[in-house]
Amino acid sequence: MVKQSFDQFDDTLYVTAVQVATVWTSPDSARAIDEQGTATPAKINEWIQNLTYEQNLALCTENRVQSQLLYGQPVLVTETKDNWVHVVVPDQPSKKDPRGYPGWVPKGQLKKVNKADWQEELSAVVTTDKAWLQNEAGQKEIELSYLTLLPVVKVREDLTEVKTPHGNRFLQTDDVSIFPTEEGLKKGNGSEIVKAVERYTGLDYFWGGMSSYGYDCSGLAYAAHKANGYQIARDATDQAASGEEVPFDELRQGDLLFFAYEEGKGRLHHVGIYYGDGYMLHSPQTGKGIEIIELAGTVYEKELCAARRYWLDTEET
Repeated sequence: MVKQSFDQFDDTLYVTAVQVATVWTSPDSARAIDEQGTATPAKINEWIQNLTYEQNLALCTENRVQSQLLYGQPVLVTETKDNWVHVVVPDQPSKKDPRGYPGWVPKGQLKKVNKADWQEELSAVVTTDKAWLQNEAGQKEIELSYLTLLPVVKVREDLTEVKTPHGNRFLQTDDVSIFPTEEGLKKGNGSEIVKAVERYTGLDYFWGGMSSYGYDCSGLAYAAHKANGYQIARDATDQAASGEEVPFDELRQGDLLFFAYEEGKGRLHHVGIYYGDGYMLHSPQTGKGIEIIELAGTVYEKELCAARRYWLDTEET
């Protein structure tokens, strides 16, 4: 991702008003134990940390969670049901809906804003693991995830003033990268795709995760490309259907590797990022952390079924 597109929106739009909003399969998907994740404000880190392995795994096996949104991320609202709204996420492409990734979000985690007021010539993207949004008095208000994107009002030496769902606030200038909104983020090469998420080695896998509080396999691949100016699909099966096909003997850093059951002939179930020299960076499964592993001698070597490249090899990068 790189560049926010507002073409699908009317004069008003809804933006995410919590640090991370989880996109659920249905309004009935969230359990009592998920209250910290569905509350306003959300307590995403506490929620994830308090889940047992079984409760965490059930988010996947019981088909409860679809994806996640970052603070300030725009969505299309298509339906309201009690305290929940059905949304599609335009910057998370999916075969599930041509407009964007679909699912349900608690109504209180979104805020309506004027589209014209939300757009600025410059945008700021969080480039540190986490960054604190603070008010004019310097008080910390919301801890934001890596790759949170907000419109820029003014850039100072130490602070960058940004628009938020809660009014103008400030981020440490050292915590963000500023870029022209219309141009989008500068496109990086394969090694930069690896560097973008290499820091998350050891971070626990989280099903549906799209933030630096926890990524799933395709969420990590999506984030690595977003950080380098590329918008790719949200899910691994969709990611495998696009991009440039790469022969296995021509793999380069930053290429995406796809894995299927039945030694590569069955259903596709996983994606990793080629790290170079026969190694892969990936977010494996619930209960394990993001890791860099050698493919040789593993089940992944047998299940490898496709490789795709989305990045450009240019002199500028």
